[in-house]
Amino acid sequence: MFQPLSGIRVIDLTQVLAGPYAAYQLGLMGADVVKVEIPGQGDWTRDKGHLPELNKDRMGLAYLTQNANKKSVALDLKKEEGLNILKRLLADADVFIENFRPGTIERLGLPFEVVREINPKIVYCSISAFGQDGEMSRRPAYDHVVQGICGIMKTTGTRETGPLKVGAPYVDFATGLNAAFAIVSALHEINRTGKAVHLDVAMLDTTMLLMASLLTNHLSAGWMPVPSGNEAWSQSPSSGAFDTADGMLMIAANNDKQFRTLCTGIGREDLLEDPRWNSTQQREKNAKELRSELIGIFKARPALEWETMLDEAGVPAAKVRSLDEILAEDHARARQFTHGVSLIGRAQEVHLPTLGFKIDGEVVSPTVPPPELGGDTDEVLMAAGYDAAEIAGLREAGVID
Repeated sequence: MFQPLSGIRVIDLTQVLAGPYAAYQLGLMGADVVKVEIPGQGDWTRDKGHLPELNKDRMGLAYLTQNANKKSVALDLKKEEGLNILKRLLADADVFIENFRPGTIERLGLPFEVVREINPKIVYCSISAFGQDGEMSRRPAYDHVVQGICGIMKTTGTRETGPLKVGAPYVDFATGLNAAFAIVSALHEINRTGKAVHLDVAMLDTTMLLMASLLTNHLSAGWMPVPSGNEAWSQSPSSGAFDTADGMLMIAANNDKQFRTLCTGIGREDLLEDPRWNSTQQREKNAKELRSELIGIFKARPALEWETMLDEAGVPAAKVRSLDEILAEDHARARQFTHGVSLIGRAQEVHLPTLGFKIDGEVVSPTVPPPELGGDTDEVLMAAGYDAAEIAGLREAGVID
């Protein structure tokens, strides 16, 4: 199996989506991930999701999505002994991930400077909404709040609808991927220098860089993005969304070659002879008329029929599908976006995300189900040198659960 992080120990002091998703990526690649949670409560997402029976048991789908391949330790960090246990775990760790609001981890007594003294070769990754510096740094936020502040919503809607957010928490998951990339990079840097690294990963930074082309054009040319709705980034009148007889079709035909291929693919070579549309410049000048002509053409057939025709002609095109439609495709089964995992003590199987790329043609899937709250506390503490009597005493004192 592809396990490049085998032997790497990660202490995951995060919850909700971005931080746990970052640690999940590391777990998929073989890292030993220990998730530290609040006794009796656990990750905030444990009772969230669309299967109420799992929410009741604090194993909600919102939690399961990004917490497989981990161990769970229930540890009260407000108690001195609980904090001492965490420090002991950090001494033998390679990576520490936290996603508290800046300032909180310092009040807890575990800033980078302290952890670096405990472990001089640790990757210390701080994930937050707005970063560790700047006037917004201490502000709380969630995915949709960051979407609101970063500018993307004013480009996603239309003039008629006004701003619209992206329909999935893409900021959270993109931030998790960004953090995982940063952590793997930092592990290599520590191998090179032998010095601890403090990573500052922000949701806002991630989101702004997901709009890199917008930033470059605005800052370099003064261009201001406007609501583009379903139009293609190229703004070509022969690209973007078109209604068909039974749904919407997305097409990419931007340059002269692609436009010619499009006209041939739909059996309308006559459009190429029209002087209004026989060059890129003319198509831009007469965009409204061309758009109107194409709308009339695509209304005549179903979206999937057009998709097949255009695919055969070599034109990028796709029927706009719902989630269930794309997951029913043979291609989705071939790519294996998810992997079925049986939960501990249950016959029920849930579908959890795989690693976002294949290795030598193979998918990297979760192998260990998400842990019950505190399900690995004793195992982890014994591995850290605590004996059974000490663990019993810690439990009696309410330090662990």
